[in-house]
Amino acid sequence: MANVVIVGTQWGDEGKGKIVDLLTGYADYVVRFQGGNNAGHTLVVEGKQYIFHLIPSGILYESKRCFIGNGVVIDLGVLLDEMDELAENGLPVTPQRLTISENAHLIMPYHNAVDKGSEAQLKEGSKIGTTGRGIGPCYGDKILRKGIKLGELRDDDLFRDKLQANVDEKNYHLTKVLGSGPVSFDEIYRQFQQYAEKLESYIGNVSVELDQGRKAGKHILFEGAQGTQLDIDHGTYPFVTSSNTIAGNACIGSGFGPSHIDTVIGILKAYTTRVGEGPFPTELFDKTGETIQRQGGEFGATTGRTRRCGWLDAVIANEAVRLNGINGFAITKLDVLSGHETLKIGNAYEEGGRRLTAMPGNIRQTERLQPIYEEIAGWKEDITQVRDINDLPAKTRAYLKRIEEITETPAFIVSVGPGREQTMLLKNPFE
Repeated sequence: MANVVIVGTQWGDEGKGKIVDLLTGYADYVVRFQGGNNAGHTLVVEGKQYIFHLIPSGILYESKRCFIGNGVVIDLGVLLDEMDELAENGLPVTPQRLTISENAHLIMPYHNAVDKGSEAQLKEGSKIGTTGRGIGPCYGDKILRKGIKLGELRDDDLFRDKLQANVDEKNYHLTKVLGSGPVSFDEIYRQFQQYAEKLESYIGNVSVELDQGRKAGKHILFEGAQGTQLDIDHGTYPFVTSSNTIAGNACIGSGFGPSHIDTVIGILKAYTTRVGEGPFPTELFDKTGETIQRQGGEFGATTGRTRRCGWLDAVIANEAVRLNGINGFAITKLDVLSGHETLKIGNAYEEGGRRLTAMPGNIRQTERLQPIYEEIAGWKEDITQVRDINDLPAKTRAYLKRIEEITETPAFIVSVGPGREQTMLLKNPFE
């Protein structure tokens, strides 16, 4: 029995879905524990691409059980669309394969309206870069104790009372503050009655089921969304997501005891990317950045937005090791760096004549950071067909070794392409 947490080490988009897909082959349960449909995990299986926003990537394995934990905020329309798409592809999602926590909070139509309206009011330069999917307002209501939980759909009187109170409050804010149109109580109520009917059999106590599985010796894989630098507490605030993305939240967001976690794997892209607004010290604004963006296909799975690209930032990689307690890396998209004569790794920052080896908490200070690089020889060979780590070019292996040295963390997994077969498993956390 082993319990493994997968987290992103950068600003998200590191390729977590692919690594979760690989390790799900050795797991029994797969758990999503935070975030909402602002995350997108892309998998390529037998040449077919799948994009998941809420359902754990492990759903592609028919013999595995998947869970959506209490730490996730759920847009039920998006969830049902994902379920329908999987069914159309011959992968029906049954209650025997997916359990959704009764304590997970629901993204309501007024959350989307407030999210978009609030972002539109911000001046250029102050925008957060929200996806507009209601994630932040939903988490806000959760903290303010105004949220609606999935399990409350079972109690019609309770749901109606909470919905009416929220619609009244949000419509005042939408119309009087944001200058937007109101939402309709009747439309939302009818819509969610339909959702409740379709999802009743999927609702359960995820914490209890995970503990029963642990006691029965099941291998459990916890699937994080976004990345460490988007953590609401430890990321580049306010340009972050609205949940805790680090490994500690795997326990809080699913109701699983922290002493039962065995291994934390950090997904580290071989270079660095960021979507939306916010500081990005190693960002490239030249043809090299454009080349990495093009070769890496760096477009957001959820928004379609172009990802900003830059050299590997070892400062945030080290922060991820510290914050998550990472035991090993899964290094992805190594193949994208083929063809560069010289590569760079940012080992520290310079700001105001000072050398920094950690991301500062002051966002204006963070925006002034200049990376301090070390250079390392690149390679020209196409490595997408390599299936054994020892068959990689010597310079590629040297790049990997340097990452391990700087972060004092070994590589458990190395990926040289989007397909399942293009992933080298050096150390299996479930063995």
